[in-house]
Amino acid sequence: QVQLVESGGGSVQAGGSLRLSCVASGYTYGRDCMGWFRQAPGKEREGVAAINLLRTYYADSVKGRFTISQDNAKNTVYLQMNSLKPEDAAMYYCAAKLFCLGYYNPYDPAAYNYWGQGTQVTVSS
Repeated sequence: QVQLVESGGGSVQAGGSLRLSCVASGYTYGRDCMGWFRQAPGKEREGVAAINLLRTYYADSVKGRFTISQDNAKNTVYLQMNSLKPEDAAMYYCAAKLFCLGYYNPYDPAAYNYWGQGTQVTVSS
């Protein structure tokens, strides 16, 4: 049974940092596409960052501030978030696209097979 469990969310002031973690289990981790998404109240879920064997991807709104990385030995993908802004506040979700072959849109929620339960990020001004 595939499971993704996020952690690391919390409340910070604008300009602060948080590191989100997503631990994957239930499958052989390492050859998949992983993504971080966020959803604020009343808004659609949006892709924030993604990673696969070839490259990383970042939404324009977070480029230069967020960094996605993974540790295959720990079955974990991270999202380091620096210089946080109030508009970054949202529920953050980890997602996995297993057996990731061929073209896909890393920012499209529909491209991913599995999701975590989310971790809340609050940023005060």
